[in-house]
Amino acid sequence: MKVVGFAGYSGSGKTHLVEQLIPALKLRGLRVSVVKHAHHKFDIDHPGKDTYRHREAGAFEVVVASDRRLALMREFEQPAELSVHHLIAELYDGVDWVLVEGFKQSNLLKVEIWRPDAGKPARYPDDDFVVAIATDAPDRLPAPTLRPVLDLNDPDAVAQWLVDNGDRFDYDPERYA
Repeated sequence: MKVVGFAGYSGSGKTHLVEQLIPALKLRGLRVSVVKHAHHKFDIDHPGKDTYRHREAGAFEVVVASDRRLALMREFEQPAELSVHHLIAELYDGVDWVLVEGFKQSNLLKVEIWRPDAGKPARYPDDDFVVAIATDAPDRLPAPTLRPVLDLNDPDAVAQWLVDNGDRFDYDPERYA
């Protein structure tokens, strides 16, 4: 499995790019999973649903499945700081690519999403794990770089760059143990 992170500040376009990369990679015959960093209190379940009622009753884990889908919800009694590597370990083994959105502080190789209009600093000058920059303004990068600069508005080209450089993103869980 290959794992790449997409890091950038809120509003930079991470979700939009990842959303477009999924079908671009699928068109190349690749199976794609996503790990997404969320804020403290998020919910994918809804009041009144059986799974919500089970969680509200105190279940530690609820797994719901059909012939087309599986979802696992786990409630932590105390705040738990899971690393991105813990989350990757939860994924199905038969995936080709894992796109990690968020986790900008992680030690994963990542593509930085940077837009000058967002008014946030670039991370690549100080983050050795940034291996490429995807931007809509390459002429406005705040610091020179030898890293590839990708067109944020051309997700097919970004997908092709990932595929062409796939060996760099081979994931070895032992490396992060």
